Amino acid sequence: MGSACLIEMAGTSPAMTKWKARSVNVLMKSAVQAQRPAATLAVAAVTVIAAATLIGAWIFQYGFNIVPCELCLEQRYAYYFVIPAGALLAIAAWRGLDRRWVALGLVVLGLVTLANAGLAAYHSGVEWGWWKGPTACTGPMVDFGKAGNLLEQLNKVKVVRCDEVQWRFLGLSLAGYNVLISLLMTAIALWGATRKN
Repeated sequence: MGSACLIEMAGTSPAMTKWKARSVNVLMKSAVQAQRPAATLAVAAVTVIAAATLIGAWIFQYGFNIVPCELCLEQRYAYYFVIPAGALLAIAAWRGLDRRWVALGLVVLGLVTLANAGLAAYHSGVEWGWWKGPTACTGPMVDFGKAGNLLEQLNKVKVVRCDEVQWRFLGLSLAGYNVLISLLMTAIALWGATRKN
């Protein structure tokens, strides 16, 4: 506490002094938390962006019947990690977790989102025909077995192809947008990890 606070408290009742001391403590804690907003803000931003992206994917899937392919579903794994891990890290950072641990957590989130950007770029390349995708969801369908079972098998299995785009906006598919969103989250995480305050 500053000397001005001590002088002011000298002429007040014990209850008032206790209240003022608590107020000063709260203000000091707020000042300490205000000194490290970059990392906390970065963690919160990455978490919110990841949650909004996953909700958007579910809206496309269940609201507009744009069924995800195998690669689309694999790209969601990063979001399933980033959202809870980011939320826990944001709470810990807000409660005063040491800056080094927050930075380490941000580096981990940044690496996960960067890897997801790579997977989404691979998927975009498959959609554009730049390279082959996994055999489970690209290329010609073969090995149907006996001709009598063909219709039965076709009725049971619906393969969503990874090399066919179901929806584009401004020339980009959902995989293309995932590249951009994942790179944005990577940049925010690394920015927060490298900031001094």
